[in-house]
This record gives sequence, structure tokens and C-alpha cells, in this order.
Amino acid sequence: MSTDRMSELHRLFGSAPWLKVRERRDYRVKVFQSGNSVALRLPAELGLKPGLEMNLRVENGEIVSVEPVERPKRKFNAVKVAGSASDLTLLTDADRTFADRPLSWQGRDEGSAA
Repeated sequence: MSTDRMSELHRLFGSAPWLKVRERRDYRVKVFQSGNSVALRLPAELGLKPGLEMNLRVENGEIVSVEPVERPKRKFNAVKVAGSASDLTLLTDADRTFADRPLSWQGRDEGSAA
């Protein structure tokens, strides 16, 4: 598709990605034996890192998509930082007390809408 045609379609569809033409590239890949399994050799041009876990979607016996699996977010490990802030002091009861002040909702009728 020509560049003029693509820019015309982009202007027409705007920010509706479900209506835009998807970029499609075809690669010739090789299936080979790897232990007791078969493996698919993917081109380095795709930018995939070795060891990356992928999700393979198959519908009616045909491969539909291959997408990276989202890794779970790392959890914070408090044990690694425990004791690292040794110069901190605990709050006293006086530090936990706040002075009374008028609040914005005080004095309103209970039945009135805010």
C-alpha cells in the first residue's frame, strides 16, 4: 500500500486502532527436533530474548498467534531493607495528636446534598 494511501487512511480513521490496517510481515521459519519436542526457530529481527516465555494460541488446529506472557510483578521484600534506616526514631503519642480544626462538612444538614 502506498504511503499516500496509508496517510489518507490514518486521517480518515484517526485514533480508532481497530479500524486501522495492521502491518503484516511474513517470515519463513524452520521447525526442528529439540529433545522429545519440536521447536520453531524465529528470526532475531523480532527482538525476542532467549528464555522469554510465550503464549501460543491455536484454534481448530491452526496457529493463530504467539505472544509474550506477562511476567508477574516483583513483590517488595521487606527483609532486605529491614534495619537499613537505623537513624529513624519511633513516633511518640504527642506526635500522633492533631489540633482540632473545622472540617468542610461540619455544620451541614444531614439531609442536604453536597
